[in-house]
Amino acid sequence: MCGRFALTLPPDAMAQLFDAVPGNDLPEVPNYNICPTNRVHAVMSEDGNRRLTAMRWGFLPHWYKTTNGGPLLINARAETIAEKPAFKAAARSRRCLIPASGFFEWTKDEEGTRYPWFIHPADDGPMVMAGVWQDWERDGEAHRTCAIVTCAAQGPVAEIHHRMPVILAPADWALWLGEGGHGAAALMKAAPADALRLHRVDRAVNSNRASGPQLIAPVAA
Repeated sequence: MCGRFALTLPPDAMAQLFDAVPGNDLPEVPNYNICPTNRVHAVMSEDGNRRLTAMRWGFLPHWYKTTNGGPLLINARAETIAEKPAFKAAARSRRCLIPASGFFEWTKDEEGTRYPWFIHPADDGPMVMAGVWQDWERDGEAHRTCAIVTCAAQGPVAEIHHRMPVILAPADWALWLGEGGHGAAALMKAAPADALRLHRVDRAVNSNRASGPQLIAPVAA
């Protein structure tokens, strides 16, 4: 799964990277500890025009009566996304790109102590995760929401966790956004084993209140 990530790329750099028009209410960056229900940066395409916009990380199906009216849907499994009532319509027509600098996973020792790891691109470039989105409105409250698509882990990530985000190469962005015709389902697979690296980071990131660049700095394992 992906339950926490970091983003350090400035909005103007993201807009240039994706050839997207930036919104006026984008979340503040850098953010080294992005948590579920936070607002995140996402790229969507409408009528062939890309927009860099803010979305709530935590997909809200239209039948939820409140924002906590059901399970918190931060991830959508690639293997079942086309079948799950919450995600199947979005998987067909509401796909997005979610940029990151890397994401966190945890291992446990025999005493149950949780140790965080930061997983990031081997070339230290931006990571672009596959996402799906949904507009939700109820009783005057409205949110544009998203979930990160995940797949079975491979490579070094598989050594610490069985799931990982679907990471898209630049050549695949248009297809995932629906600009390049059909066939996006074929993109829902793990990144090549040599595409990612990981290192242990300080346990301070175990708190969702922690912040700062020290959260992604390597520490001795």
